[in-house]
Amino acid sequence: MTPEAPSPAPRNNLFRALKDAAVAALLAFGLFLPLIAFRTVQNMRNELELETRWGLFFSLIAAVALARFLYLVITPWLTSRRARPAAASAPAPAWRMAFAKWFTPVALGFVTVYPVVILMLTGFSGAVKWIDNFGIQILIYVMLGWGLNIVVGLAGLLDLGYVAFYAVGAYSYALLAKTLGLSFWMLLPLAGIMAAFCGILLGFPVLRLRGDYLAIVTLAFGEIIRLILINWVPVTNGYAGISGIPRPTFFGIPFNASEEGFAAVFGLEFTPLYRTIFLYYVILMLALLTAFITVRLRRLPVGRAWEALREDEIACRSLGINTTNTKLTAFGMGAMLAGFAGSFFSARQGFISPESFTFIESATILSIVVLGGMGSQVGVAIAAVALVGGTEIMRELDFLKRIFGNDFDPIQYRMLLFGLAMVLIMIWKPRGLISTREPSVFLEERKAIPADLLKEARG
Repeated sequence: MTPEAPSPAPRNNLFRALKDAAVAALLAFGLFLPLIAFRTVQNMRNELELETRWGLFFSLIAAVALARFLYLVITPWLTSRRARPAAASAPAPAWRMAFAKWFTPVALGFVTVYPVVILMLTGFSGAVKWIDNFGIQILIYVMLGWGLNIVVGLAGLLDLGYVAFYAVGAYSYALLAKTLGLSFWMLLPLAGIMAAFCGILLGFPVLRLRGDYLAIVTLAFGEIIRLILINWVPVTNGYAGISGIPRPTFFGIPFNASEEGFAAVFGLEFTPLYRTIFLYYVILMLALLTAFITVRLRRLPVGRAWEALREDEIACRSLGINTTNTKLTAFGMGAMLAGFAGSFFSARQGFISPESFTFIESATILSIVVLGGMGSQVGVAIAAVALVGGTEIMRELDFLKRIFGNDFDPIQYRMLLFGLAMVLIMIWKPRGLISTREPSVFLEERKAIPADLLKEARG
C-alpha cells in the first residue's frame, strides 16, 4: 500500500495569497501615487514646487500588500478552527478565568495609582502631559462611552447626536458659573439635570422611530444644538466661545500661586501639576460613579426593560412594558451622564467654543461603544483607551520623521488608522472586543416547576 501524496492545497493557497497581495499592491500604487508620492509646497517666492515622498509611498504599498497576504493566509486557519465542534461542557481555560477574575481589580488599582506611577517615571516636569493628555482625556471618553452605552448598548437606540448633551452640560456650567458664581460641585448636578431635560425633549419626537430614521433625527438634533451655540451670540458668544470659566477648588482652596492657594496652604512649592492631579481624581470619581449607576440600573426593572426593548420592541410591548417611558428614561439617563462629563470638560479647559462639539465627537464616542462591544462596560473602557490613547500616543512618534522626513506628521494619519482599525475589528470581532457578557439578572439556584402548573399547562 503506497503512501498518499501530500495535498497541494496549502501550496495553492499560498500562491493565491501572493497573487492577491501583488494585485493589492498594484491597486495601492495607483491610488497612493497622486495622493502620497507627490505633494506641492509653496516656497519663499509664493511659487508651487513639487516634492516627492517615495519612502512613505513605498512603505504604504508594502504595508497594504503584507496586510492582504496575512489576511488570506490566516483566514482559512481561523475558519477551520471555528468549524471544529466544541464540547458543550468544556470548561474555560484557566488563564481566561483568571483574567476575567482579576482584570477589573487590577485595572482599578492601576488607574488609582496612575499619577504616582507617572511622577516616578517622568518627574514633576514631564508628568503634566501624561496625566492630562492621557489620563484625564481618556477618562472623559470612558465616561461618555458608558453614558452612550445606556442608549445604544442597553436600549438599542442609535444616537448620532450624543455630543449635543455633552455641549449642553459644558455650556450650562460655564454660563451658570460666570453668572451666579456658584462652585463646581453645586453646578455639576444642575448641568446633568439640564442635559437630561434636553434628552427627554429629544426622546418625545423619536418615540415612533427606529433604525436609520432614529439615527437621522438624533444627528439633526446634534447639529441644531451646535447651530444654536454658534448663532445665539448674546448668550453663547458664538464662535468666540466662553473664556474665564471658574476652575474647581479643593474644598474652597484654589489652585493658584496666591497666598490662599493650595501650594501655599500646605507649604508646597507652586506647580500646575497639583491642579492636574486633582482634576484626574475628579474625573476618575465621576467615571466610577457612571459605571456604578449603569451597573445598578441594569439590575433594576428599568434596565431589564431597556434590554427587552433592544431585543424586540414588539415583544416588549406584548409583555406590558411601557416603551414610551423606557425610551425616555434611556435618553434622559444617557444625556445626564453626558452633561456631567460636559461640565467637567468646561471646568477643566476654562474655555469652550462650538468647535469642541462637532459631529466627529459623536462619531468617536459611538465608535468606542461599538468597538468595545455594545452593553459591555469593560469593552467600552478598553476601546476608549485604544482609540483616544492611540491618537494621543501618535504625537510622541517623532522618531518616524527620521524615516519619512522632517515634514512627516503622524497626527495627519490618525483618521486613516482609525478607519483601518474599524475595518479590522469588524472583520475580526463583528460584535466588538467583548461580545459576550453575563446576564443582568439570573437565578442563583435551579428550581423545579410545581406539578400543578404543568398539569394546567402554565409551566
